[in-house]
Amino acid sequence: MPYAAAPDGPVPPHPLDNPARAALTGPHAHLAERYGRLLRYPADMAPWLALPDDPGESDWADAAVFAGPGGSLATAGFAGPPPAGWEITFHADGVQMVATGLPGGRDTGGDAIVPLGPADVPEILDLVERTRPGPFLARTVELGTYLGIRRGGALVAMAGERMHPPGWTEISAVCTDPEFRGRGLAARLVLAVADGIRARGETPFLHAAADNTGAVRLYESLGFEVRRATRFLGVRAPVGAPVGTG
Repeated sequence: MPYAAAPDGPVPPHPLDNPARAALTGPHAHLAERYGRLLRYPADMAPWLALPDDPGESDWADAAVFAGPGGSLATAGFAGPPPAGWEITFHADGVQMVATGLPGGRDTGGDAIVPLGPADVPEILDLVERTRPGPFLARTVELGTYLGIRRGGALVAMAGERMHPPGWTEISAVCTDPEFRGRGLAARLVLAVADGIRARGETPFLHAAADNTGAVRLYESLGFEVRRATRFLGVRAPVGAPVGTG
């Protein structure tokens, strides 16, 4: 999808360069919690803190207020180190992939793909606990469309929508119960979620761990390509009383 400034003008940041911030200042603005220049999703919905593109000392002071003394935050795409006093609790290298050649057409798999909603959250959280696809919280299902496949009434695979920058929607929480892997369930669900995104005139994108070569190959086979490397970072705020700028 083209994204460029007017001729001879400065090129603005691409919305996927800071997807949480683009989402929380765009289609997900109604969900945003704000302090100073910082934005974040509700703590029971998604863990991502949306830093400005050029975070400074005052922004990290505000982040400490958001987190609370010794509290934790997570960022997606922030490449720099946190300031002194902040503890890194996890970091992971990833890739950001965008849909460039997804196939169309009706799903022809055997098991029905069904919508998932708040009533399914206990089963979703149980599947997430077994498969560890990434952060999924009690209200994550409210971020967009979630689809699943059941076997014998039990939820065995799912995928859905998470961050929503303007013109784009992230496919996330792609997971399959270990007993049912290798049967193409994840691929069917990714394509079904992508079809819904494209029907809105938007482009699907997703993130994967850089070392999860099996997942990256699967997404490439479905018509995604790597756009850039990215980084996921968890940090713990200093224990001292935070003083932010608000």
